[in-house]
Amino acid sequence: MDLKTASALRRLRLVSAPEAVSFLVLLVCSVLKRTTDFDAVPVMGAIHGILFIGYVLFWADAWNRAKWPLPTAAWYFLMSVLPTGGFFAERRLRREQDAAVIAARARREGVVNT
Repeated sequence: MDLKTASALRRLRLVSAPEAVSFLVLLVCSVLKRTTDFDAVPVMGAIHGILFIGYVLFWADAWNRAKWPLPTAAWYFLMSVLPTGGFFAERRLRREQDAAVIAARARREGVVNT
């Protein structure tokens, strides 16, 4: 992988945890809306919607650059629709991004894998 791939993975990683947090907060707001007079769902819905759209756009870019097989791409997409999935995606993406950076540095320095 090259540095552009690592950059795409980093963007996806950086949006995955906030997207997961916004999803959980939106769920809490939904419960509070139905049990109290507190109604933050319109605001949190918009915030979560923007983060989700960002996640999907960055996911598509990362899938294109990293050349993931379909099961891997589907796993990352599934993590976006599960309430805590973004945390698991962020952790896995961090490892994948680190591996991409190490591979790019090794290629640049002329280190050959044998």
